[in-house]
Amino acid sequence: MLGACSNTPPPPVVTTPVASSSPTPVVTQSQIVVGVDDVIGGYNPHNLADASTITTALSQLLLPSVFRQKDDGTPQLDKNLMVSASVMSELPFTVAYEISPAASWSDGAPIAAEDFDYLYRAMRDEPGVIGAAGYRLISGIQSRDGGKRVEVSFAKPYPGWQSLFSDLLPSHLLKDAPGGWKGALATSFPAVAGPFSVKTLDIGRGEVILERNDRYWQKPAAVDRLILRRADQIGLAAALRSGNDQFTIAGTDANGLKSLTDIGETVQVHTVARPFVADVLLRPVSATLADDQVRAGVAAVLDRAKLIAEGTAGGPASNLKADALTKPPSAPGYAPTIPSTGPPAAPDADKATSLFEAAGYVKETGTWRKAGKTLSLVIASPGKLEPYATMAKELSKQLIAAGIEVNVVNPEPRELFSTLLAMPVVDGLQVSTPDAGGSVGVDIAVVPQAVGGDSATVLASTFGCRPGQSSEDKAKSVVPGNSAAFCDDSLQTTIDSALSDETTAPEALSSLETELWRRNVVIPLFQLADTLAIGSGISGVSPGPPMVGPFGSAVNWTRGAK
Repeated sequence: MLGACSNTPPPPVVTTPVASSSPTPVVTQSQIVVGVDDVIGGYNPHNLADASTITTALSQLLLPSVFRQKDDGTPQLDKNLMVSASVMSELPFTVAYEISPAASWSDGAPIAAEDFDYLYRAMRDEPGVIGAAGYRLISGIQSRDGGKRVEVSFAKPYPGWQSLFSDLLPSHLLKDAPGGWKGALATSFPAVAGPFSVKTLDIGRGEVILERNDRYWQKPAAVDRLILRRADQIGLAAALRSGNDQFTIAGTDANGLKSLTDIGETVQVHTVARPFVADVLLRPVSATLADDQVRAGVAAVLDRAKLIAEGTAGGPASNLKADALTKPPSAPGYAPTIPSTGPPAAPDADKATSLFEAAGYVKETGTWRKAGKTLSLVIASPGKLEPYATMAKELSKQLIAAGIEVNVVNPEPRELFSTLLAMPVVDGLQVSTPDAGGSVGVDIAVVPQAVGGDSATVLASTFGCRPGQSSEDKAKSVVPGNSAAFCDDSLQTTIDSALSDETTAPEALSSLETELWRRNVVIPLFQLADTLAIGSGISGVSPGPPMVGPFGSAVNWTRGAK
């Protein structure tokens, strides 16, 4: 640039004789293109609000975990991150974690005890997180050896400890970031610690470009670049057929599934069950649904089969109807526990009528009323996310047809889980706060709930009370311990005993599930599932461990025939 502004002529061009007649090879990047149905924002794998296929994929490609699942579903120590992890003491129950000295974030900061502590505190305190119960048992974390040894103490023995500290987050960048936990990974990743790093993440264009992470301390990825690209179901099939995409993983309806299977033998099609169940939550902290008879009446109106049909649309999830409250249908040992007849398995209009009448309601001109007030309910789903928005509309139709007034709201997912479903409870009822922006309380939520892994942890995270929550101090304001805002001291003892293995999980579930069905709080519908279609131009891709998916093996993927 300086030369261009000078009167001095540029130096003469000096050419170098070609040493060989062979052309210099041009280095080209190897890349794999993956078709997905969306790349929506919100990528925190610990938040129910961010639960999606893209979030699961990115967490496996970019974030470190202490344990990962083997193909048989059992946990295995990830030696990429860890040297060891073992129970060092029974009294108090203490687990020691030795982190690899080389393990670091992409900005050079070491992965250390502060990352464990940050995740523990967020999972213990924040609403709308996945698998909070195990973290709530932690009584303290000690840092040793410059943060590379972490000693975690528990208030009680916790056999499910291997489920903790997956998808660690860079605490040094997030702990003081604007927006706090609610804003963590809302739009991108400030640092990563996996075999790939983020080059671009463009929600508008529907494309995420990942490149080999040169700062990764373990085996480098076999390909230079992964591209996750959004398309509709027709576009996914077309891109796979043409070879533009090497494989696709997306939620599909009956038509989308058919378009992939119709491609022929060059494509392998699999169902990949996800670790989430679509649920209807009848929240007992609602002023209306606090009445057991009204809640049971609403459950008797609910046509579960129609909701499932609307939500699955004939896709792979239609074969994963969830008839148990804790174990999902794809899990080993799954067995239905839903009552074989009557609500909520099937609607019963006569029973609903008798229950509403017993609660003091009278049907006037087709609408249920009590003391001059209409029976009115607020139904919420996370934004316009599917299949929840569609099922919320169907549920609204069912309730209106039964004479119930309905208001359907679609708050942003993070707002729903972190604020509306986390309204403080006083004397058993939810109380609106300034943080809720004047929003009314949610009576019914159509949302995903986390399943899979340790059954006792799923049970306690879904139905357990927050520590310190007690019936002895009803006037104390407390944030609910779960999205349904369910807490029952008479059941909590059994839930706690299962979590600490004083009672085995099967024993606890055999006594609890019947009672939990009777409470009509959580009505499971189906387990979510994706369709994985693998083309012939890629090697190393498989459906992966149960409820985990294919991305854990991405470091070994290569282009070429399978």
